[in-house]
Amino acid sequence: MYLRAIHAEPSIRALFDFIKENPLGILTTAIASSSHPFIQSSHIPWVLDEISEDPDAQIKGRLRGHMARQNPQSKVLAEAANANANANSSISSTGAAAQLQQDVMVLFTGPHHHYVTPKFYTETKPSTGKVVPTWNYAAAQVYGKATIYYDAAAPETSDYLSRQIHDLSMLCETSVMGHTGQEERPKPWMVADAPERYIEVMKKNIIGIEVVIESIGGKFKMSQEMGAGDRQGVVEGFGGLGSDVGDHLAGLVKERGKMKDDAKQKS
Repeated sequence: MYLRAIHAEPSIRALFDFIKENPLGILTTAIASSSHPFIQSSHIPWVLDEISEDPDAQIKGRLRGHMARQNPQSKVLAEAANANANANSSISSTGAAAQLQQDVMVLFTGPHHHYVTPKFYTETKPSTGKVVPTWNYAAAQVYGKATIYYDAAAPETSDYLSRQIHDLSMLCETSVMGHTGQEERPKPWMVADAPERYIEVMKKNIIGIEVVIESIGGKFKMSQEMGAGDRQGVVEGFGGLGSDVGDHLAGLVKERGKMKDDAKQKS
């Protein structure tokens, strides 16, 4: 990810919060396979375990996820894990799980993004015409090593998946759906609401993935590179779209512009 200084988010705390608010991340791997593509990606909802906000810390956190065993990317991960178990090749194995030596990448994006027309730049366009279109968006990117829980018969895999399914369900039920059971809100759906035997069968159809976060970066590209007059034009332009996306982005452009101006005054 290109992290231009004016758009980059330096705070790991802010990036952690962004991931928690947007837990659906795209896992990308590059693993050689005789029957599947070398580069593969899958959308996966993740649970974030925070460890350190120190940018110099070797491990900043962990992402826990799972995906269908029939997913071609799962098949490649399982192939690599089995190859290690049999030959101790490019992966260090713990028996029921295996850690890939290759880096993996997980990309998270905010739900609101939009094209920015040069017509929004009410200061520069009329005076010089030297403006071009762009796109405003927010994203965070994680790099690290992945441990794959692939052995469906292993207790270690079962324990990992039980914890993962419970934690992910609670995260989505409470944070995404607002099912807290408080102040007349509905109670959250619980894994225990489903038959135990059914859950055990479902667990055998998925693999677990745990990514140790070694590097994290992100950006809020919200017109900070523009002058105050043009930024105000973007705020008004987005606000005039009459949509939830436009209103949300107008607020972000205003917020990030103020952060830029405040930082400039302090320097």
